Amino acid sequence: MSAIGSKARRDQIVHLATTTGLASVDELSQLFGVTASTIRRDLAKLTADGRLARTYGGAMALSAHPEASLRQRIGEAFEAKQAIARWAAEQVRPGETLLLDAGSTVGALAYELRTTEDITVATTGLTALQALADVETVHVECLGGTLRPLSQGFVGPLTEAALERMTFDRVFLGTDGISPELGICEADLRQTRLKELMAARADHVYVLAHAAKLGRRPFHAWTPLCEGWTLVTDVDAEPGVLEALRARGVTTVVTEPQAHPVHPM
Repeated sequence: MSAIGSKARRDQIVHLATTTGLASVDELSQLFGVTASTIRRDLAKLTADGRLARTYGGAMALSAHPEASLRQRIGEAFEAKQAIARWAAEQVRPGETLLLDAGSTVGALAYELRTTEDITVATTGLTALQALADVETVHVECLGGTLRPLSQGFVGPLTEAALERMTFDRVFLGTDGISPELGICEADLRQTRLKELMAARADHVYVLAHAAKLGRRPFHAWTPLCEGWTLVTDVDAEPGVLEALRARGVTTVVTEPQAHPVHPM
């Protein structure tokens, strides 16, 4: 293939991924007549833009559902997210140290925590930072790092290094999809690695996900679900998926609009 510009090359990589599913760095390097390092930069750019999901070994795969930006997701399932956020906020006790993930549902939780006094909140998400930035009764720690524009969350080695310096009473995780067999789904392996590290630093782990995310497998990066974690969702959740999660030792909480949750199962 003759030499082409970087934008055109990236567009063709996306097209190839759509039709062939997977391609190695070496194969793409030979196809486009560029170095492997150039292809890696292309893949990193496409991943950051949400157009591709990376897999191990330098391969990549395109999701059939391109990653939506946080701005696009804010208005989705609004009432369900509010109910989930209210229930989650009710679990928090004065004096606790919390860890909040990025994402719109966890951002809704951060807003609910504005009236909770004497807590420490560490977060990887800009939404949570914005919700709590002016609250004097909440001590806020930002786990910085590399910002993913689509998710408005920090990832990478700097985030992971900061995480190693703290432990938490509770961690609240977001997700793009949940599979009882595979776990928590995200577009980027950096996100799923970080979620796994976050969960390991907390006494209690909660996954906040409205019903439409249950059973979804939009991407190819996963954080395994662990026994003892709690999924918080809403009344539209598919009973079969909830049953499969409970069979794996995950507690499920189903919330209703206006904060009347069904008891944990």
